[in-house]
Amino acid sequence: MADHPAINTSPLIFLTKGNYLSLLQVLSEKIIVPEIVATEIKAYGESDITAQAVAKTDWLLVTKTPPIPNLIQSWDLGAGESAVLSWGYFHSNTEVILDDLMARRCANALKIPVRGTLGIVLLAKQRGAIPSARPILATLKQSGMYLSERVMNEALKIVDE
Repeated sequence: MADHPAINTSPLIFLTKGNYLSLLQVLSEKIIVPEIVATEIKAYGESDITAQAVAKTDWLLVTKTPPIPNLIQSWDLGAGESAVLSWGYFHSNTEVILDDLMARRCANALKIPVRGTLGIVLLAKQRGAIPSARPILATLKQSGMYLSERVMNEALKIVDE
């Protein structure tokens, strides 16, 4: 059985602001939130919707992550991205949830399975958890997620939209 995937700050923020946090459960019943990521989110304050979600959602597991290997440190990524990648590096039977392009490149270089916010929405559509991906992606874009029309339209073709 695969270990639970780890998620970075931006996918958590986008899914929470869009009111689609539950889509993460199409991937796994539990999602790892590295302590460093939780700290980044808490810095937004107690009234922040994502900080509240991390504090109150029992299937988001705030977890101490292993030390960051030099191999990941050499990519000079943010602390949250590095922590998520470290989780994936030491738990090879899982994937990581990252939107940052350089972090995704690092994951690919290290052969760590990676999925972004867009991939979560597409998986939810493929598994029948949502009837349509397009309106969700539109909401996520309004919540601050960057997604070009070209990339969105190419992705929607994968799920026949």
